Amino acid sequence: MGALPSLQPWHTERLREEFNARRHGEIDFAGYLLRKAKLFDELREKVATWDASDEALVYSRFNPAGRLSLLVEGAPYNRSFRLTPAQPVGSALLIHGLSDSPYSMKALAESLYARGFEVTVLRVPGHGTLPSMMTEMTARDWKAAVRIAARDVAARASAGQLFYVGGNSTGGTLALQYSLDSLEDGALRKPDRVLLVSPAIELTKVATLANVIDLFSIVPIPLLEKVRWQEVAVEYDPYKFNSFPVNATRQVNRATRELHQALARATESGRIAQMPSVVTWQSVVDSTVGARGVVDTLYARLKGGGHRLVLFDVNRQQALNSVQRPGARQLIERLEQGVRGYALDVVTNAHAQTSQVSVHHFLPNGTQTVRETTLVWPPNLVSLGHVALPFPPDDAAYGLIPGSGRDGIPSIGSWLLRGENGAVTISLASLTRSRSNPFWPFIDEDINTLVAADPTRVHR
Repeated sequence: MGALPSLQPWHTERLREEFNARRHGEIDFAGYLLRKAKLFDELREKVATWDASDEALVYSRFNPAGRLSLLVEGAPYNRSFRLTPAQPVGSALLIHGLSDSPYSMKALAESLYARGFEVTVLRVPGHGTLPSMMTEMTARDWKAAVRIAARDVAARASAGQLFYVGGNSTGGTLALQYSLDSLEDGALRKPDRVLLVSPAIELTKVATLANVIDLFSIVPIPLLEKVRWQEVAVEYDPYKFNSFPVNATRQVNRATRELHQALARATESGRIAQMPSVVTWQSVVDSTVGARGVVDTLYARLKGGGHRLVLFDVNRQQALNSVQRPGARQLIERLEQGVRGYALDVVTNAHAQTSQVSVHHFLPNGTQTVRETTLVWPPNLVSLGHVALPFPPDDAAYGLIPGSGRDGIPSIGSWLLRGENGAVTISLASLTRSRSNPFWPFIDEDINTLVAADPTRVHR
């Protein structure tokens, strides 16, 4: 506890206007958005009371005049947002991940919007404002907010139009949970597709420890306020909290356990056969949620070519062999050689002497095809990862391409700093993790193919 840095106001102060399932569970989505407006007004008023000369504030995401705010033009995508084309072919609900914001679903939303979808991206309770609000959020709040948003989005897809749900990380957990619930509850409109990016399926290893530690957080002693936190970090990211409370681990594990139970019920009852098409984009190396849960807990239960798992392999250039761990290759080989009830795509090097990328496509019946692409691995990038997949490589906030950014301010994903630990206020190691996806064009084209394959259908 003492080893953690000092807490800042954004770790200790709270906002009163946040959505709570117990108090606000009966409101509609318009009411939810009204609460959001009040919440962000309260946030602005609170930040205005903090010491403007405090160096921690000056260089944080909370300084409205700072470079981080200028980089993302005031960070408007910390809030729920909706994209509406002139003549929608359907409606989609997208849900962001833990400690994240709706911005993480912006590129996917724009891809669907370009294909005629009205897209709503939900801000999940506890996110987008202060990291302190993650100490009070619950999985129940998340699920209630998703139900409220889904009811509205599904109603906007008229008879004969498509309805998609999707999510990134914990948002993927919530999208799957809604889809499974719709198999049991006829009042919920079943989606036509479920789109997942790095979904949180596995339970984290610190789940039990988090439950024990968090018992201390109920003790009303200021000196124990740090017990609420697993990690306290500089808040330089405009769209993602860097500090992480114990409660966040507790709640994602509650959501994941509920998902496991719903999957087991659907399997035992046979309802899993009615599951809408599930398409997942997943890095084979994922230090946050892992790839094996997606494979063994979710896809092992799914049958039919409409379900598809896309695995992004590590960079297989021969020069990198000596520094790569073998686990990623073992998982891919198990899937390629085994019997599957779903389609599998492996995005990998065309061969060991090139950075060129090809796609190996495996049908459930064992048929295999290989498609060459124009995509290449950027120099010095050894893998994708959990946080990278949803963002294009030229993203203004997280792009890895040199020159990414806005108005002369470089994107966070293009920062390349070298030096001694302690030389800067942020961890240098945190900057080596890929923050965007050089293979985003593959996902974008995938969306185009999926939408084109879905004829307008009758509302079920």
